[in-house]
Amino acid sequence: MIYNYIYDVTSLPKAVNAISSPLEQFSVLPLLHFNFLKLDFSITNSAVYCAIVVILIIGIYGLLFLNTGLVVPSRYQVTSEMLYDFVSSLVYEQLGSINAPKYVTIVFTVFLYVLSSNLLGLIPFSFATTAQLVIAFGLSFSLFIGVTLIGVVKHKLHFLSFFLPSGAPIALAPLLVVIELISYIFRPISLGVRLFANITAGHSLLAIIAGFSWTMLSVKTFFMTVLALLPAVVILAIFGLELAVGFLQAYVFAVLLCIYLKDAIELH
Repeated sequence: MIYNYIYDVTSLPKAVNAISSPLEQFSVLPLLHFNFLKLDFSITNSAVYCAIVVILIIGIYGLLFLNTGLVVPSRYQVTSEMLYDFVSSLVYEQLGSINAPKYVTIVFTVFLYVLSSNLLGLIPFSFATTAQLVIAFGLSFSLFIGVTLIGVVKHKLHFLSFFLPSGAPIALAPLLVVIELISYIFRPISLGVRLFANITAGHSLLAIIAGFSWTMLSVKTFFMTVLALLPAVVILAIFGLELAVGFLQAYVFAVLLCIYLKDAIELH
């Protein structure tokens, strides 16, 4: 993600120039340059944090399998099982007892990845990968293609009936097919933008308020120091809200994935 700002820095006060943009936290920076056949394969901070999320998930649940023989489950094991049961009940509710067992694993993996990325991004000075549009679209479009392939393999050419509602007049078929096709194509776009926009907005708000509080502290007067406590309290409240938003966005992503799977399987 690249942000371009065009302004005359010489015309701004020094205090304003010292304030960094809240969008700088989303900048993708190369950490290790690597080029091959004139293609850039540099390792960036975004790629590193994506790898960290995957390693954390594998490590955490790898340790969980090692401790499954305990007579009394630990809090860590109980929490992990509660997350799995939560997602599993969601999949069974949406897809039914016949189709759900096939897709519990993929839905739980996606839910866990989005949730872990959202929570990891809330750690100070870390990087929010789900606030990158390319990451959000990478998740949504890859899942969308997979869901579409499931529908095509299961129903063959009958899958095209999904774009023509049952009972619709034949005269309106060309118009309805175009409308349904556009609506279907926009599914992964809305899925990715929803995740990206919510995470970006929350992190930007935290950065703006934190910068405002830091600017007030830099004045170095007793009144401004006391007044700077107000934004600090607001940051704590917003941080708690962002924790809830991180979980909610992972839940919404999993729910919509289940709905799209149900549509592809049952053609509803």
